[in-house]
Amino acid sequence: MPTEPGNAQDPSRPTAAGLGRRRALLAAGAVLAAGAGAAAVELAQDDQDADRATAGAPPADAAIPFHGARQAGVTAFQQPATHLLSFDLPRTSAAADRKTLRGVLAALTRTLATAASDAPRDPRLQGGGATRLTSLVGIGPALAARLRLDVPAVLAPLPSFPGDRLDPRRSDGDLLVQLCAADRWTLTVVAELVAAAAHAAGAAPRWTQSGFLPHTAPGTTPRNLFGSKDGTANPDRTAAERWVWGPAGAHRHGTVLVYRRIRMDVAGFAALPEGRRDLVMGRRARDGAPLSGTAEHDEPDIYAKNPDGSYVIPATAHVRLASPRFDGGARMLRRSYSYDDGPTDRGLLFCAFMRDPAQFTRVQNRLAARDALNPFLQHRASAVAYVLPGAAPDGTLGEQLWT
Repeated sequence: MPTEPGNAQDPSRPTAAGLGRRRALLAAGAVLAAGAGAAAVELAQDDQDADRATAGAPPADAAIPFHGARQAGVTAFQQPATHLLSFDLPRTSAAADRKTLRGVLAALTRTLATAASDAPRDPRLQGGGATRLTSLVGIGPALAARLRLDVPAVLAPLPSFPGDRLDPRRSDGDLLVQLCAADRWTLTVVAELVAAAAHAAGAAPRWTQSGFLPHTAPGTTPRNLFGSKDGTANPDRTAAERWVWGPAGAHRHGTVLVYRRIRMDVAGFAALPEGRRDLVMGRRARDGAPLSGTAEHDEPDIYAKNPDGSYVIPATAHVRLASPRFDGGARMLRRSYSYDDGPTDRGLLFCAFMRDPAQFTRVQNRLAARDALNPFLQHRASAVAYVLPGAAPDGTLGEQLWT
């Protein structure tokens, strides 16, 4: 489940725009009926990314720029639908595998830049306005170690956590691609193009996963399948420079993605009385406010106590255990999605970006040990990837890996 940041949401953060012509045309046939009102996050870092740092989402019919210092899959507003693809590279010699990786990254750069442009080449992406595609490409820790790539020293596989039931066929990978768009049609077509380009360059598919957000009014927080508001507060730009993006130097424009596929017992949680559900979460479901506060964006007071000495937010509440107060204020950028792969397999695609994945390890160790939500959750897949810096208009993703 998502971790709980401790600061109020930045009111200047942009929100997603309206449906747009493409989505209006395709919504009736879309598998994912996700709205375009998801809370936006614009974390562009300087003037060279000013086109991604506006006070609101780009016009509904405008393409979202692919090129930039940081990948748009992290800096642009969160789109209503997502599709993740994982690939492995062949294991031959280090020199040959590095050459293959260069070719795969070049192919992905060309494919994603073209698909996100105002003039995508595939006819299935034409005639409905801009695709509004955003994407990111990341490198897994095993590949980085094997090829001695220039990635942050903190990049490493996650440890095993109590209660994990991970399927290795749906976890990890040498390369991770995340596509986001306003409709499922765009994602289906672009995923096909990405898979074909990666395969032609020498990569083999490992796993894929689709996700969605609910229809949400602009400026409001989407809910997950438990009915809880998910992503109430994310770091503003200043905090993101400290906790999300890399330190000054070669990795400044990169970040680390932690992905967890979490199966949720939706019916079991719904069977609890409303008051009990609120105690488990540490927030009131009806308005998202912490039990210690009166409004959604009030900072949870994890030390507040009732007259009898008990904590207002129980010691086992999800909000309390995930609080950044236990981690020196460190916080993640959470951009999670729901998934529905059948009546017995529904849940959350936890996607969080951070400078150091050890932050997630600390939080998850606390949650695995005591979280009152644990009876309703199963962590079934996991991955970590270094999200590469963006590419210049005449450049290629991953150019910094070889320095």
